[in-house]
Amino acid sequence: MGTVGAGQSTTGRHRVVVVGGGFGGLNVTRALAGADVEVTLVDRSNHHLFQPLLYQVATGILPPGLIAPALRSISKRQRNARVLLADVQDLDLDRRLVGARAPDGRLLELPYDTLVVAAGATHSYFGKDHFAEYAPGMKTIEDARYVRDAILAKFEMAEIATDPAERAEWLTFVVVGAGPTGVELAGQIAELAHTVLPRDYRSADTRQARIILLEGAGAVLPPFAPKLQAYTQKRLEEMGVEVRLNTLAVDMDHQSITVKGPDGLETIRTGSRFWAAGVQASPLARMLAGHAGVETDRAGRVPVSADCTVAGHPEVFAIGDMVALDKLPGVAQPAIQEGKYVGRVIKDRLAGRQTPPFRYFDKGTMATIGYRSAVADAFGVKVIGFPAYVMWVFIHVLYLVGWGNRLGTLYTWARALWLSHTRGNRIIAFETAHQEVTEGRAPAGRPPTILPRSTRPPAPDAEETIPGAPR
Repeated sequence: MGTVGAGQSTTGRHRVVVVGGGFGGLNVTRALAGADVEVTLVDRSNHHLFQPLLYQVATGILPPGLIAPALRSISKRQRNARVLLADVQDLDLDRRLVGARAPDGRLLELPYDTLVVAAGATHSYFGKDHFAEYAPGMKTIEDARYVRDAILAKFEMAEIATDPAERAEWLTFVVVGAGPTGVELAGQIAELAHTVLPRDYRSADTRQARIILLEGAGAVLPPFAPKLQAYTQKRLEEMGVEVRLNTLAVDMDHQSITVKGPDGLETIRTGSRFWAAGVQASPLARMLAGHAGVETDRAGRVPVSADCTVAGHPEVFAIGDMVALDKLPGVAQPAIQEGKYVGRVIKDRLAGRQTPPFRYFDKGTMATIGYRSAVADAFGVKVIGFPAYVMWVFIHVLYLVGWGNRLGTLYTWARALWLSHTRGNRIIAFETAHQEVTEGRAPAGRPPTILPRSTRPPAPDAEETIPGAPR
């Protein structure tokens, strides 16, 4: 296919191209509603993902649609914005063009007057990228679905197993990294195994499941206050989670993980390893830095000025998890506030006004541990237990997009967590389970092939083919 010019202005208005439909990109786009600009929002996915609740998709609590509304649906009333499903391939800062590839392979050229890059972050395996084959992380809906399938498949295999040692391996789950994502995932796997599933299985006693949480630092939730760390560890242990501090993952394969802790090396036999230990900026951050002539930091993040612009390019903004600005954490709030700020800067520039530098308002941090238990550090107040859980519920529902998703999430939580203690999203098929429990997976844990439904051998002269294709 040839190159298609997909961004020429037909009105002569200022053209803004926003790369990424996450918290940063979406808030830039919404902040420009009603402005005399044309906004093109381009993303590899057609939805805005509320990442803080991904672990609930992975553990069967929420369906994906409640935390991933379609970008087109969100922006349908914003007349000056359009959405493109495409994969950004190049950022030509000299020609002011974004090069992207459409799903059919054709190349798109998106000219801009102002560019906002909000491409987010991905997993970091700290130089051991081969771990991705054995320990998937969670940054996308597809990741969460894969983790959910992986968890459910192991319970199914435990039901089939007759050897106690084999069953124990299937029922051993290791989460690497005890930040908020790791704590939340480990807590929900524990609730799934110890509270939700025991009556569902006849041969396997899911209450015998081992959930091991590894953390290289000396405490869980390293950025949090000691009081919150101590409560979190105590609550996890009460739920049956084995918390191992000062412990690093040094090797792994499809059947085990080798860890190095205070007592030396140990190999844990397990069919399940999940990665929540670190993130790094999207590859687009390094691309942007290279074109702008600036250096990224160790996590691949682009340094930006106090107005979120890239050095030497006042027309180029970068925001969110992919930027280094005032040592802000890679969480939702900085991205949201930066997105709103950049939208204001663009409008002020068009009106000939000056905008003060970006200032971050820290609204605090929080994490849920399990049923009715959480920790929160907000506005200088440190809260634990059920009050923190209520705060967590209120804040997370508030930041979901759309009242339908908010009400649907509250209803699903009431049914899954408070009333019936069940999980309504535990669908798995034979092919999916087969892919999960056999070797030969592609990077990030995704299977390279799909098991054929028929086992008939090919005709004598037939050319052998591999069913399916890489995902």
